[in-house]
Amino acid sequence: MASTTQGTGRITFYVALAVFAQESTWNFYDNRVPELLRDHIASAAVIGLLMGMDNLLGIFIQPYMGNRSDNTRTAWGRRIPYLAVMMPLGAALFLLIPLAGSLGPLIVVIFLYALVMNSFKPVSESLMPDFIGPARRSRANAVVKIASALTTVVAALVSLLLVDDHPELAFAVPAGLMLVAAAVLVRGVRDNRSPAYQAALAEDAAGPRPEDAKVRTRTVVADLVLATDRSRLLLIVAVFVFGGAWFASRSLMTPYGVEVLRLSDGEAGGLTLPSGVVFILAAFPAALLAERFGRLRVMAAGIALFCLGLLLGAAVPTPAVTVVALCLGTAGAAAFIVNAVVVLWNLAPSSRVLGTYTGLYTVGWAGGGFAGPAVVGLAVDLTGWRLMLLHIAVLAAVAVVLVLRVDRLRAAR
Repeated sequence: MASTTQGTGRITFYVALAVFAQESTWNFYDNRVPELLRDHIASAAVIGLLMGMDNLLGIFIQPYMGNRSDNTRTAWGRRIPYLAVMMPLGAALFLLIPLAGSLGPLIVVIFLYALVMNSFKPVSESLMPDFIGPARRSRANAVVKIASALTTVVAALVSLLLVDDHPELAFAVPAGLMLVAAAVLVRGVRDNRSPAYQAALAEDAAGPRPEDAKVRTRTVVADLVLATDRSRLLLIVAVFVFGGAWFASRSLMTPYGVEVLRLSDGEAGGLTLPSGVVFILAAFPAALLAERFGRLRVMAAGIALFCLGLLLGAAVPTPAVTVVALCLGTAGAAAFIVNAVVVLWNLAPSSRVLGTYTGLYTVGWAGGGFAGPAVVGLAVDLTGWRLMLLHIAVLAAVAVVLVLRVDRLRAAR
């Protein structure tokens, strides 16, 4: 048991380091690139379109790259070869962003950066289920989510300390973190020794034909859609729906604060800050509760708490109550965000498709990030900003129904 715990902690550290490094560049990218684009583009809509390009790429690229890494067989394993090449390449492209002198080169560089970063994101995250068994995945994923949440602090500090006087050096700090993480991963992780990789090799050897060793993305998707057991498909739909509610609660909060709470832009932008701290504090307890009471039940309870928090904010539209409501909602959201991908990994039919399932989770989450704010925004156009939190709560309630349905389907098996 001590050896297992030590091994779990070791790989959790490596995966958290990889996610921390790549999310540090993403957060700084989100902070600085809009301002770089504003030097060349006056339209906020065009800037928003360019900034959303990375999410659109992720929907298509991440399942493909997750599947490609699933089907890779090398002396280094199936994940590390991609990370050894793509993490340094992503860091190099990140360094080029502030050096692009005109709009054309800037768009080319940010497109290539988004392409490379989306390509290895599911690869690095899939290392966790490769090494860690189903029982311990929630707490390991909680550590990874905490590492990801901390990158907002890193991005803010780099912006505060370096951007005004040393804008190019500011980009070098997150890039340097990613290079260090790549070196540590390549040196410290023996992907070819992971239990999931060894299981995949055993399944390959048991196949009647060599071509059976490869599992195509379309085959995995067809299995999800056509299987008599609908739990995996319903879970991805739940991820899509709750992702929409979560991103709407984040991306539309500033205009809500201005329109309903009568705050300034700066004050409204700070409404979500306390809830960011709450997420860091709630992530690991959410994993422990899931291991004790069942992941799907804790996820459903978490979404219900998210709904209750937003209903409180809708009932009492004051700044103080809104902050409390967002904190309650975020504590509940942590239960879903930490455990959803773990449930999907655990429902995967084989160790050979864990990377593909990581990519499919991203399709649901990023797709919800696209659609949710638009759907809630349309509802706001029809009813006014005053009811925005109510609209988000209704959307999240649909996710509760879907998760409970998945729980019933699993209990019936």
